[in-house]
Amino acid sequence: MPRPAPARFPRILLVGRHGSSDATEHLEILAALLRERGHQVDIAAEPAPPVDAPPAAPPAADLAIVLGGDGTMLSVARQLAPYDIPLIGVNLGRLGFLTDIPVAQMASAVPAMVEGHCVEERRTLIAAEVLREGVRRERALGLNDVVVNRGALGSLIELAVEIDGRPVYAMRADGLIVATPTGSTAYALSAGGPILAPEVPAFALVPVAPHALTHRPIAIPDTSAVAITVQRGRDASVHCDGQAHFELAEGDRVVLRCAEHRARFLHPEGYDYFAMLRQKLHWSETPERLRRG
Repeated sequence: MPRPAPARFPRILLVGRHGSSDATEHLEILAALLRERGHQVDIAAEPAPPVDAPPAAPPAADLAIVLGGDGTMLSVARQLAPYDIPLIGVNLGRLGFLTDIPVAQMASAVPAMVEGHCVEERRTLIAAEVLREGVRRERALGLNDVVVNRGALGSLIELAVEIDGRPVYAMRADGLIVATPTGSTAYALSAGGPILAPEVPAFALVPVAPHALTHRPIAIPDTSAVAITVQRGRDASVHCDGQAHFELAEGDRVVLRCAEHRARFLHPEGYDYFAMLRQKLHWSETPERLRRG
Protein backbone atom coordinates (compact mmCIF):
# COMPACT_ATOMS: atom_id res chain seq x y z
CA MET A 1 0.00 0.00 0.00
CA PRO A 2 1.55 3.37 -0.99
CA ARG A 3 2.39 5.80 1.72
CA PRO A 4 0.46 9.09 1.91
CA ALA A 5 2.25 12.04 0.38
CA PRO A 6 4.39 13.90 2.95
CA ALA A 7 2.89 17.15 4.17
CA ARG A 8 6.13 19.04 3.47
CA PHE A 9 7.84 18.85 0.07
CA PRO A 10 5.58 16.18 -1.48
CA ARG A 11 7.07 16.87 -4.96
CA ILE A 12 10.85 16.82 -5.25
CA LEU A 13 13.00 17.61 -8.29
CA LEU A 14 16.44 15.99 -8.41
CA VAL A 15 19.01 17.73 -10.60
CA GLY A 16 22.36 16.21 -11.55
CA ARG A 17 25.52 17.48 -13.15
CA HIS A 18 25.74 17.13 -16.94
CA GLY A 19 27.65 14.10 -18.22
CA SER A 20 28.49 12.66 -14.82
CA SER A 21 28.01 8.92 -14.35
CA ASP A 22 28.71 9.43 -10.66
CA ALA A 23 25.81 11.89 -10.42
CA THR A 24 23.49 9.52 -12.31
CA GLU A 25 24.18 6.68 -9.88
CA HIS A 26 23.55 8.83 -6.81
CA LEU A 27 20.45 10.40 -8.35
CA GLU A 28 18.91 6.97 -8.77
CA ILE A 29 19.79 5.97 -5.22
CA LEU A 30 18.30 9.15 -3.77
CA ALA A 31 15.19 8.95 -5.96
CA ALA A 32 14.45 5.42 -4.72
CA LEU A 33 15.03 6.48 -1.12
CA LEU A 34 12.61 9.40 -1.38
CA ARG A 35 9.95 7.46 -3.29
CA GLU A 36 9.94 4.85 -0.53
CA ARG A 37 8.97 7.67 1.81
CA GLY A 38 6.03 8.73 -0.33
CA HIS A 39 7.53 11.63 -2.28
CA GLN A 40 6.83 12.24 -5.94
CA VAL A 41 10.28 12.46 -7.53
CA ASP A 42 11.35 13.75 -10.94
CA ILE A 43 14.92 13.69 -12.24
CA ALA A 44 16.31 16.38 -14.52
CA ALA A 45 19.67 17.28 -16.01
CA GLU A 46 21.44 20.48 -15.00
CA PRO A 47 19.70 23.42 -16.73
CA ALA A 48 21.25 24.40 -20.03
CA PRO A 49 21.93 27.97 -21.24
CA PRO A 50 20.64 30.62 -21.52
CA VAL A 51 21.47 31.04 -17.85
CA ASP A 52 19.50 34.28 -17.46
CA ALA A 53 16.16 32.72 -18.36
CA PRO A 54 14.07 30.70 -15.89
CA PRO A 55 12.15 27.67 -17.16
CA ALA A 56 9.19 28.61 -19.36
CA ALA A 57 6.78 27.22 -16.76
CA PRO A 58 7.20 26.76 -13.01
CA PRO A 59 8.62 23.30 -12.26
CA ALA A 60 6.11 20.97 -10.61
CA ALA A 61 8.22 20.77 -7.46
CA ASP A 62 8.15 21.94 -3.86
CA LEU A 63 11.87 21.34 -3.41
CA ALA A 64 14.93 20.83 -5.63
CA ILE A 65 17.90 18.70 -4.59
CA VAL A 66 21.08 19.33 -6.58
CA LEU A 67 23.81 16.69 -6.87
CA GLY A 68 27.03 18.20 -8.15
CA GLY A 69 29.45 20.96 -7.35
CA ASP A 70 28.99 24.64 -6.64
CA GLY A 71 28.89 25.41 -10.37
CA THR A 72 25.88 23.15 -10.84
CA MET A 73 24.16 24.74 -7.85
CA LEU A 74 24.81 28.25 -9.21
CA SER A 75 23.15 27.34 -12.50
CA VAL A 76 20.11 25.72 -10.87
CA ALA A 77 19.68 28.46 -8.25
CA ARG A 78 19.55 31.23 -10.86
CA GLN A 79 16.86 29.43 -12.82
CA LEU A 80 14.67 28.48 -9.87
CA ALA A 81 14.93 31.68 -7.80
CA PRO A 82 11.95 33.33 -9.55
CA TYR A 83 9.76 30.41 -8.45
CA ASP A 84 10.78 30.53 -4.77
CA ILE A 85 11.72 26.84 -4.77
CA PRO A 86 14.11 25.90 -1.94
CA LEU A 87 17.33 24.05 -2.74
CA ILE A 88 19.37 21.35 -1.03
CA GLY A 89 22.90 20.66 -2.25
CA VAL A 90 24.72 17.31 -2.19
CA ASN A 91 28.40 17.78 -2.94
CA LEU A 92 29.96 15.82 -5.80
CA GLY A 93 32.51 18.54 -6.50
CA ARG A 94 35.46 19.97 -4.60
CA LEU A 95 34.95 22.68 -1.97
CA GLY A 96 31.17 22.62 -1.75
CA PHE A 97 30.40 26.06 -0.30
CA LEU A 98 26.83 25.77 -1.64
CA THR A 99 26.47 21.99 -1.86
CA ASP A 100 27.17 21.36 1.78
CA ILE A 101 26.03 17.75 2.28
CA PRO A 102 28.83 15.23 1.66
CA VAL A 103 27.63 12.48 -0.63
CA ALA A 104 28.60 9.90 2.02
CA GLN A 105 25.99 11.46 4.34
CA MET A 106 23.28 11.85 1.70
CA ALA A 107 21.18 8.84 2.72
CA SER A 108 20.86 10.03 6.31
CA ALA A 109 20.89 13.83 5.94
CA VAL A 110 18.45 14.34 3.07
CA PRO A 111 15.46 12.36 4.48
CA ALA A 112 15.78 14.25 7.77
CA MET A 113 15.85 17.58 5.94
CA VAL A 114 12.80 16.90 3.77
CA GLU A 115 10.93 16.04 6.97
CA GLY A 116 11.64 19.55 8.21
CA HIS A 117 14.88 19.14 10.17
CA CYS A 118 16.67 21.96 8.39
CA VAL A 119 17.46 25.66 8.49
CA GLU A 120 16.83 28.09 5.63
CA GLU A 121 18.96 30.86 4.17
CA ARG A 122 18.02 33.34 1.46
CA ARG A 123 20.81 34.58 -0.78
CA THR A 124 20.92 37.75 -2.87
CA LEU A 125 21.43 37.70 -6.64
CA ILE A 126 22.77 40.44 -8.91
CA ALA A 127 20.79 41.46 -12.00
CA ALA A 128 23.19 42.59 -14.75
CA GLU A 129 22.38 44.50 -17.94
CA VAL A 130 24.75 45.41 -20.76
CA LEU A 131 23.88 48.71 -22.43
CA ARG A 132 25.30 49.94 -25.74
CA GLU A 133 24.40 53.51 -26.68
CA GLY A 134 21.66 53.36 -24.07
CA VAL A 135 20.04 50.22 -25.49
CA ARG A 136 20.00 46.99 -23.51
CA ARG A 137 21.79 44.25 -25.42
CA GLU A 138 22.22 41.52 -22.82
CA ARG A 139 21.06 40.60 -19.35
CA ALA A 140 21.84 37.85 -16.88
CA LEU A 141 21.85 36.99 -13.19
CA GLY A 142 24.77 36.32 -10.89
CA LEU A 143 24.51 34.51 -7.58
CA ASN A 144 28.27 34.66 -6.95
CA ASP A 145 29.47 37.66 -8.88
CA VAL A 146 29.57 39.74 -12.03
CA VAL A 147 33.06 40.39 -13.43
CA VAL A 148 34.18 42.90 -16.05
CA ASN A 149 37.68 42.03 -17.22
CA ARG A 150 40.24 42.11 -19.99
CA GLY A 151 40.51 39.43 -22.61
CA ALA A 152 43.25 37.53 -24.36
CA LEU A 153 45.17 40.51 -25.77
CA GLY A 154 46.82 41.07 -22.41
CA SER A 155 46.52 44.84 -22.02
CA LEU A 156 44.85 46.54 -19.08
CA ILE A 157 41.35 47.91 -19.52
CA GLU A 158 40.13 51.28 -18.29
CA LEU A 159 36.87 51.34 -16.34
CA ALA A 160 34.77 54.16 -14.90
CA VAL A 161 32.65 53.15 -11.93
CA GLU A 162 29.53 54.94 -10.68
CA ILE A 163 27.34 54.12 -7.68
CA ASP A 164 23.78 55.46 -7.75
CA GLY A 165 24.80 57.86 -10.52
CA ARG A 166 27.75 59.29 -8.59
CA PRO A 167 31.29 58.86 -9.96
CA VAL A 168 33.46 56.72 -7.66
CA TYR A 169 36.67 56.12 -9.56
CA ALA A 170 38.24 55.45 -12.92
CA MET A 171 40.93 52.81 -12.98
CA ARG A 172 43.22 50.75 -15.15
CA ALA A 173 43.19 47.09 -14.13
CA ASP A 174 42.72 43.55 -15.28
CA GLY A 175 39.10 43.91 -14.21
CA LEU A 176 36.55 44.52 -11.49
CA ILE A 177 34.54 41.98 -9.50
CA VAL A 178 31.15 42.84 -8.02
CA ALA A 179 30.36 40.05 -5.57
CA THR A 180 27.40 39.09 -3.43
CA PRO A 181 27.99 37.71 0.07
CA THR A 182 27.72 34.25 -1.53
CA GLY A 183 30.44 35.11 -4.03
CA SER A 184 32.67 36.80 -1.48
CA THR A 185 34.31 33.40 -0.84
CA ALA A 186 34.90 32.76 -4.56
CA TYR A 187 36.88 34.80 -7.13
CA ALA A 188 36.59 37.95 -5.01
CA LEU A 189 38.36 36.26 -2.11
CA SER A 190 41.29 35.22 -4.30
CA ALA A 191 41.59 38.85 -5.47
CA GLY A 192 41.87 40.12 -1.90
CA GLY A 193 38.26 41.00 -1.23
CA PRO A 194 36.47 40.71 2.13
CA ILE A 195 34.31 37.80 3.22
CA LEU A 196 30.71 38.97 3.69
CA ALA A 197 28.44 36.87 5.89
CA PRO A 198 25.28 35.83 3.97
CA GLU A 199 22.98 38.04 6.07
CA VAL A 200 25.00 41.20 5.34
CA PRO A 201 23.03 43.29 2.78
CA ALA A 202 26.04 44.37 0.76
CA PHE A 203 28.00 43.95 -2.45
CA ALA A 204 31.80 43.90 -2.55
CA LEU A 205 33.60 45.76 -5.34
CA VAL A 206 37.02 44.15 -5.76
CA PRO A 207 39.56 45.40 -8.34
CA VAL A 208 41.62 42.73 -10.09
CA ALA A 209 45.30 43.68 -10.36
CA PRO A 210 44.73 47.45 -10.44
CA HIS A 211 47.58 49.57 -11.82
CA ALA A 212 47.25 52.00 -8.89
CA LEU A 213 47.55 50.23 -5.54
CA THR A 214 45.26 52.84 -3.96
CA HIS A 215 42.26 51.15 -5.60
CA ARG A 216 41.07 48.94 -2.74
CA PRO A 217 38.05 46.65 -2.28
CA ILE A 218 34.98 48.39 -0.91
CA ALA A 219 31.61 47.16 0.39
CA ILE A 220 28.44 49.03 -0.55
CA PRO A 221 24.74 48.56 0.29
CA ASP A 222 23.03 46.04 -1.96
CA THR A 223 20.33 48.65 -2.60
CA SER A 224 22.87 50.53 -4.73
CA ALA A 225 22.97 50.58 -8.52
CA VAL A 226 26.49 50.07 -9.88
CA ALA A 227 27.41 51.19 -13.40
CA ILE A 228 30.72 50.14 -14.98
CA THR A 229 31.68 51.83 -18.26
CA VAL A 230 34.44 50.46 -20.48
CA GLN A 231 36.45 53.54 -21.41
CA ARG A 232 39.25 51.64 -23.11
CA GLY A 233 39.62 47.94 -23.77
CA ARG A 234 39.10 46.37 -27.18
CA ASP A 235 38.65 42.84 -25.90
CA ALA A 236 36.83 43.45 -22.60
CA SER A 237 34.03 41.14 -21.53
CA VAL A 238 31.57 40.58 -18.69
CA HIS A 239 30.98 37.26 -16.93
CA CYS A 240 28.14 36.29 -14.60
CA ASP A 241 29.08 33.46 -12.23
CA GLY A 242 31.68 32.44 -14.79
CA GLN A 243 28.81 30.87 -16.79
CA ALA A 244 27.28 33.67 -18.88
CA HIS A 245 29.79 35.58 -21.01
CA PHE A 246 29.26 38.72 -23.12
CA GLU A 247 31.77 40.71 -25.15
CA LEU A 248 32.03 44.44 -24.43
CA ALA A 249 32.97 47.32 -26.72
CA GLU A 250 34.44 50.63 -25.65
CA GLY A 251 31.62 52.81 -24.34
CA ASP A 252 29.47 49.88 -23.18
CA ARG A 253 27.97 50.13 -19.70
CA VAL A 254 27.31 47.22 -17.34
CA VAL A 255 24.56 48.14 -14.88
CA LEU A 256 24.16 46.01 -11.76
CA ARG A 257 21.34 45.95 -9.23
CA CYS A 258 20.00 43.62 -6.58
CA ALA A 259 17.76 41.09 -8.34
CA GLU A 260 14.06 40.97 -7.58
CA HIS A 261 14.20 37.35 -6.39
CA ARG A 262 16.50 35.60 -3.95
CA ALA A 263 17.71 32.03 -3.87
CA ARG A 264 16.51 29.79 -1.03
CA PHE A 265 18.96 27.29 0.46
CA LEU A 266 18.20 24.63 3.04
CA HIS A 267 20.96 23.36 5.31
CA PRO A 268 21.02 20.52 7.87
CA GLU A 269 20.07 21.33 11.43
CA GLY A 270 23.02 22.75 13.32
CA TYR A 271 24.47 24.39 10.19
CA ASP A 272 26.99 27.09 11.13
CA TYR A 273 28.37 29.39 8.43
CA PHE A 274 31.59 30.08 10.31
CA ALA A 275 32.14 26.39 11.04
CA MET A 276 31.78 25.82 7.30
CA LEU A 277 34.40 28.49 6.62
CA ARG A 278 36.78 26.96 9.15
CA GLN A 279 36.44 23.61 7.43
CA LYS A 280 36.60 24.76 3.80
CA LEU A 281 39.34 27.37 4.30
CA HIS A 282 41.35 25.34 6.85
CA TRP A 283 41.30 28.13 9.40
CA SER A 284 41.90 25.66 12.23
CA GLU A 285 44.84 23.96 10.56
CA THR A 286 48.51 24.63 11.22
CA PRO A 287 50.98 24.42 8.30
CA GLU A 288 52.34 21.18 9.78
CA ARG A 289 48.91 19.53 9.89
CA LEU A 290 48.10 20.71 6.35
CA ARG A 291 51.32 19.15 5.05
CA ARG A 292 50.46 15.86 6.77
CA GLY A 293 47.00 15.95 5.19
